[in-house]
Amino acid sequence: MNSLKAKAITAAGHIRSHLLRIPEIAILTGTGLGECADGVSIHAQFEYQDIPHFPVSTVEGHPGQLLIGDLKGREVAVFKGRFHLYEGYSPQEVAFSVRVMQELGIKIFIVSNAAGGLSSRFSAGDIMIIQDHINLTGQNPLVGSHEPDWGNRFPDMAKAYHPELIKLALTLGNQLNIPIQTGVYAGLLGPSLETPAEIRYLQTIGASAVGFSTIMEVITAVQAGMKIIGLSTITNVHNPDNPAPATIEEILDVARRTSPALQQFIESLVKAM
Repeated sequence: MNSLKAKAITAAGHIRSHLLRIPEIAILTGTGLGECADGVSIHAQFEYQDIPHFPVSTVEGHPGQLLIGDLKGREVAVFKGRFHLYEGYSPQEVAFSVRVMQELGIKIFIVSNAAGGLSSRFSAGDIMIIQDHINLTGQNPLVGSHEPDWGNRFPDMAKAYHPELIKLALTLGNQLNIPIQTGVYAGLLGPSLETPAEIRYLQTIGASAVGFSTIMEVITAVQAGMKIIGLSTITNVHNPDNPAPATIEEILDVARRTSPALQQFIESLVKAM
């Protein structure tokens, strides 16, 4: 057993010791999106700093809390806040929450993020269902010693985002009349935002949205055999021919204003799964 697995087992054991029911679905919220978990009837709550070996969120808009409770009749684990490579965390630390999910036996993973739109058909406030991703971070959480219990060392990424969950999400979006888009998420290292030339490059290679998260967690969840649905809140839309400065305050504001729609969408997904 490697040290990372030992740490994940310890963290999961600490969480499990406070639970009457083990969650079956995990939800990871992105920048400014913590409010989308407000519909959970809480059975247990943890500060990240109180969970053994757990990293601590250092970015505004990431509360750093784990909530366990009932959402639409399903027991869920909501991770309010995540970790990023640009904070100085290793790929394995960024994905540590997923390893804890795996040790808890969670099989369904809903991952959300705030992202910049790269398509002219997008508007700020849209929700994009992630169909695929492009890893431009230069990092991978599976590098290093292999833990056989965690899955295949060379996991196939052809269907990282579960086709049936994508189909379900599209159906629910239409029923709820929520602005839903689909596309490819490009993950960058960050934290500096993109230049106009970089935006053109991302558009050329087929990216629909861009951000600094999600990739490490999804790769890990694929190895863990989880069914994954990814949701990006489009906080701004890039136009490389007429670039407009973006600030974290503006991004947070759009993300928070979109949270009620995202909450309704996630609740409907959980109920329908």
